[in-house]
Amino acid sequence: MAGACRIALTGAPGTGKSTLALEIQRRGFEVESVEGLAEKYECIEDADPSDGARPIDVGKLCRALESEWLAELSDELFIEGHLSHSLPVDASIILRCSPLILEERLAARGYSNEKVSANVDWEILGGPWNEIGGSFPCLEIDASSESTDVIIGKIVEWMADGFKPMDPDSSIDWVTEEERRHV
Repeated sequence: MAGACRIALTGAPGTGKSTLALEIQRRGFEVESVEGLAEKYECIEDADPSDGARPIDVGKLCRALESEWLAELSDELFIEGHLSHSLPVDASIILRCSPLILEERLAARGYSNEKVSANVDWEILGGPWNEIGGSFPCLEIDASSESTDVIIGKIVEWMADGFKPMDPDSSIDWVTEEERRHV
């Protein structure tokens, strides 16, 4: 992939997207959030009283971005948010997290048991990995215990290598990992 591009920074809630996005921005890259874009283009609803989530009309947001994003970029743009892979991006970074660690992180945020369970299930099933379907370059990173510096190092290496898969045979599969633990 030549030239600057738009890179989704996606994953289940609690995998470290916001923390990583802040560090990426601190290192001089441009970062926008899906929520910020949705607010800018009036594609977001008020917070749901049951869980505080603000539903985003992804289809409307994609249509709003189409004309603006036709312009060529001068540098990479990271789009942070668990729906970022659904936008018209050129590549995607999926942060993954061990379901046990993710469950702890989400419970510490005060999520309801139902919301914790739904997000952990989405992580176990591969969430955005399954939604992307290989339509553009993708880097999957286990952010369960890696430091932000190590993760950014992997991202920079991936970008410098033309967004080629680092190890095409090593996708994260929590179901298989759990089965191995019990053998």
